[in-house]
Amino acid sequence: MRTLCSSTLIGEALLIMFAGLVAMQLSDLPAGTVWTVSGIAMALCVLLCGMINRPGAVAVGWALQVGLIASGFVLPTMFGLGLVFAGLWWCSVHYGRKIDEIKAARTAAAEPAPAA
Repeated sequence: MRTLCSSTLIGEALLIMFAGLVAMQLSDLPAGTVWTVSGIAMALCVLLCGMINRPGAVAVGWALQVGLIASGFVLPTMFGLGLVFAGLWWCSVHYGRKIDEIKAARTAAAEPAPAA
C-alpha cells in the first residue's frame, strides 16, 4: 500500500504546486495566501508519504482529497482534477491493501512449519 499511496501523494503535491502557479495568476487571492495554503498542502502530501502505514494516515489522505476538491472554488478546474486524484487515492488504498494481504499470505505460506 505504501508504494501506491506514496506515488499518488507525490503526484498530488506536484499538481498542487502547478495549481498554485495558476491560482497566483488567475485568482484575486494574494500570492502569499496562495503559497501558504499550497505549501502546507504540498508539505502534508510529502510528509504523509513516510507515515502512510501509521494509524490515521489514510484518513488524513482523504482530508487532503477533500481539500483538493474544495480548491475548485478558487480554480474551477480543480473540481475535476480533485475528483481524479480522489479516485486514484481510493484505488491506491483499496488495491494497496489487497497487495499487502497477498504478500502476507505468500510469506506465511513460504515459512517452514515448526518442528514438533
